[in-house]
Amino acid sequence: METHSFFIDLLIILIAARIFAELAVRMYAPSVIGELFAGIVLGPSLFGWITISETIRLMAEIGIILLLFEVGLETNIKSLIHSRGKSVVIALCGFFFPFILGFIVSYNIFSLSLLTSLFVGGTITATSIGITVRVLTDLNLEQSRIGQIVLGAAVIDDVLGVMLLALLYEFSIGGGINLLNVGKVFLFVSAFFVLAPVVARLISLLINRFDSISEIPGLIPTSIISLVLFFAWLAHVMGAPELLGGFAAGLALSRRFFIPFGIALHADEGFADRIESQMKPIIQLFTPIFFVFVGLSLALRDIDWSSPTVWLFTLFLFSVAFVGKMLGSTFIRENRFSRYMVGLSMVPRGEVGLIFAELGREGGIFSNEIYASLVLVIALTTILPPLLMKWLNSRESIIN
Repeated sequence: METHSFFIDLLIILIAARIFAELAVRMYAPSVIGELFAGIVLGPSLFGWITISETIRLMAEIGIILLLFEVGLETNIKSLIHSRGKSVVIALCGFFFPFILGFIVSYNIFSLSLLTSLFVGGTITATSIGITVRVLTDLNLEQSRIGQIVLGAAVIDDVLGVMLLALLYEFSIGGGINLLNVGKVFLFVSAFFVLAPVVARLISLLINRFDSISEIPGLIPTSIISLVLFFAWLAHVMGAPELLGGFAAGLALSRRFFIPFGIALHADEGFADRIESQMKPIIQLFTPIFFVFVGLSLALRDIDWSSPTVWLFTLFLFSVAFVGKMLGSTFIRENRFSRYMVGLSMVPRGEVGLIFAELGREGGIFSNEIYASLVLVIALTTILPPLLMKWLNSRESIIN
């Protein structure tokens, strides 16, 4: 991609994201809906003005990492630990119910092959924590009990998603499971969760120490952006399969690291305040790029809208994708509003579902009709939950 083309694409993305986000807020919808819609308008679904390049993809990944860093910086670790049991229940139910139901619908009702049915189940299992966090932030619920339950569940959900994708990837390329590669991914994720809190604490102390003696401004944003780039590089040199490396690292390493890292920095209130004030403009610049990127990835024009198979399969899949995630919230002891909000928070598939779907399409596992149905389900489960959460929250506020 030529430099001038990238500049004009980035300019359009940033301006469109801002305009559509402002319109969404004025229409009493979460701002993330506007940014997603900006991607749909600019991308292949409508005008086709912007084509996803690797540079835009990397900037989007930095955006979601920085968003989750901000979440970690503001997270109350005591509340997160307190909600651990409920988070585990939500994560496990939200993982297994959609996967099993999706597999049953594909294999038993639509008579798809075993591998295709497994991939369909895996695709509708995924949850996009970035979209969920942004919606909760828009509703000022990110630090509430609901937000802490969802955040803990999303961490577990991501790990399970990485493991499932590793298994399906090996199954698709080799006709069986390569335990060595799967073991590498498992070891990679496990080692991270053991070492991340320790490393996060050490790095936070180092940054704090140098920031207090530095005579040049900008040390904090430079250090944190450098960490983002370092973990992106580290993803490549770890032993995960090539096609899986970026995804596994993004979910299991880069993104997850910045939650404990943010919590470690939060131990010093004054230092945390300085970080937040210096990082917020950068976060606000990169984060909209991620949500526009998700919209750009939804190629709705490629769907054969006249196919009855697409509509029927989409209807079944959307039902199990939505209900499967909502079921988990019925197993926790919370009031009705909290259960609904937690369940809805786990529904958005976003970019994570698209990664599964794209892997199946590139591997020849999905036909055009199956792929089109999955893209439609991902789009619906990405756009509808934020609107429902906004409506439910406003209704609860009126009642109270």
